[in-house]
Order: sequence, then C-alpha cells, then structure tokens
Amino acid sequence: MDTPFIYDKYVTGKNFIGRRTERMILANLLKAGEHVSIYEPPKTGKMSLIRQTLYDMRDSGVQFMLAFVDMMNVRTLEDFLMKFGTSVMKSAASTPDEYDSIVSSCLEGTHFVFDRMQFMTRGEVLSLNWTPDRNDIARLLELPQRLAASKGIRYIVVFKEFQNLMNADEYEDVFKIMETQMKERDRQNPHPAVFIMSGAMVNAMKLIFEEKRYFYRQVNHVELSQVDQKEIIEHIVKGFLNGMGKSFDRNLAMGACELFKANLWYMNHLAAICDALSKGFVTEAMMTEALSSMIAVHEPRFVSVVNDLTDHQLSLMRAALDGVVKFSASDVIEKYHLNSSANVRRVKDALKKKEVITFNEKDEPVVLDPLFEYWLKKFYFEIPE
Repeated sequence: MDTPFIYDKYVTGKNFIGRRTERMILANLLKAGEHVSIYEPPKTGKMSLIRQTLYDMRDSGVQFMLAFVDMMNVRTLEDFLMKFGTSVMKSAASTPDEYDSIVSSCLEGTHFVFDRMQFMTRGEVLSLNWTPDRNDIARLLELPQRLAASKGIRYIVVFKEFQNLMNADEYEDVFKIMETQMKERDRQNPHPAVFIMSGAMVNAMKLIFEEKRYFYRQVNHVELSQVDQKEIIEHIVKGFLNGMGKSFDRNLAMGACELFKANLWYMNHLAAICDALSKGFVTEAMMTEALSSMIAVHEPRFVSVVNDLTDHQLSLMRAALDGVVKFSASDVIEKYHLNSSANVRRVKDALKKKEVITFNEKDEPVVLDPLFEYWLKKFYFEIPE
C-alpha cells in the first residue's frame, strides 16, 4: 500500500519534506564542480537528501553520470578498490566489450584487468592480477575524471559510509592520493568529476575532516539542520487525513517531534505503527503503544551498547543526561566518580569512538540517537521526568 510514512527505504519525491536550504547548497556545489562531505548520525536523511538533490538536478536539465559506492563492508584496500572501480565502470558501461575497453584505455599500466571468465562466472567487471600499489590507486581514482572527459559529461561519485576506508591499513595513502588529485584538477574543466563523501559514523568522519584535516579546503561540508517541526507535523497530520482518512492530533505529533528531536525516520516509523493500530482517530494511548513497540524493536541494540560501556563511560553518559557540560570540574568528577580530568578525556574519547556521543562546537555533549537517549533516561537510569 502506498503510504507517506516511509522508513524502510530512501525518501524522494512527494514524500520528501524539508531540507530546502541543504538541497540548494548541495546542488550549487555539485554544479560548480566542488567536492562535498556529509556526516550525520544514522537515519537522519543523508542519502535521501543526496538522491532528492540529484533527482532535482536531472529534472532541471543538468546532465551527469552517477556512481554509488556502498562501503559498508569495506575492510581492506582491495575491498575499496574493487567497490569503487566496479561502481564507476558499471555506471559508464554495460557490456563485456565496453568494460574491456575502459580497462584497456583508462587503466593501462596497472594491475587491474578485465577477466572475461570472471565476468561470465561471477559477474566481476574488474579484477586484480597482483597486490595493488600506489600507481594502481592513483589511476583508479582518476577513472571518473577520465570517463567524464571522454564522454563530455560531468561525473558524480557518491561514497556511502566513507569513514570505513580507515579500516584499510593503507587508508592514509588513499587520502593523500585523493588530495593530490584534487589539487591538480583543473577546476575550469567543463566536465568535472566530483565526490560526495557521506558517512553515518559522525566522530570517525570528524576525525578525517576536522581533527586530522584531510582534504582541508578541498571538500565542502554540508551540515543537515533540524527539519522544521511545523513541516513534520503537517506531514504527519496530512498523511493520516489524505492517505487514510484518519485524524492525528497536532499536539500528539508535536510531543513525538520533541521526543525524537525532529528525526523524520523515527517519526515515520511511529506514524506507520499508529496507522496499523488505529481505525479513525489516533489516541494518546495508541501513540504510547506504538512507542512501546519501537522500544521493543530497538531495545536489544540499546542493551548491547550499554553492555559494551565501562562504569566510567556510563557515569559520563549519566552526567550528560543530567545536563552537565563541564565534565572536568572537580565537583562533577567527585559526584559522578570520574576519578580525574585525564580520565574524563579518555572516557570522552572512548564514547566518541563507540559513536555513542559526540560533542558540538561548544564542546557540549550530544547523544547521537534520540530514541537511545530516551531509553537511557526512562528505562536504564530511570531518571524521573
């Protein structure tokens, strides 16, 4: 059944709401041939924003080739190179002869080959006949630009979970080669190849772009602001009324928005459950039941997270939930049994590496998952409301 409450796939078209400013900024950067980074917590709409922006660009007449490189399971350099090369080649070609031609003309002098037997038996369009070296990395990373130049059309490569490249021992070599190519690229080229580097591990992406400062002044960061609550409430209320002829109280929708901190994925999930529970009017009891269902689904994941935390890490989390921002203050260290300011720094770093919490530009703590934050307060620490 067609529903406006989509949470199981990317959202584009009529069900995409908000993000007007981000769409305009992203589109302008891509049209100008600028590289982009986007890093936000899981399920905050990064890929939906990217896909909707690309859809808008095509709809307005902008022509480009597009490759999506899903790096979720990248653990080695070879994993990355195969993922990248395969995605780029499949976006530009479709037959064995075309694949063979790309390798022969664009990857000559490397250890990359097109193996027709591997293609016939396993569908592989790119293979390695030796351990890859720096020349192989450089030539493969140049492939989108060479294809863009040969076909006379801009090329956009979208990396999903870009931070996973750091799992490879040689990730610094890859970053440095990418930096060099970005510096040497002619920005007056009418057919540039641009990268969108997207990642859901916020602290890992911050480590790359903000702390180690790779790609400094070469990549533009597009930050996702919170979607306006009024737009979300309108989306929920109209979705029930127009789609199912049901009524959803605006105050209930506002309460859910505040609980989920305007996270559209959680809001759509809640609305979908409420739709299944209701016949004509969504009551507060139904919404409470829907929230309980969501907690039941996610609680095993939350329990796994807290079981992986040390006592000091849990103490700092409790302090963050209590509104503490100066964790190294002597009274805070004593109250939450954090031992010392040096230990506080270690605990903060550990929580960041585990992607449980991040810190904003004011060094204030931000729990990355709003439902996890609610669960911690209500069920784990049992903090009175």
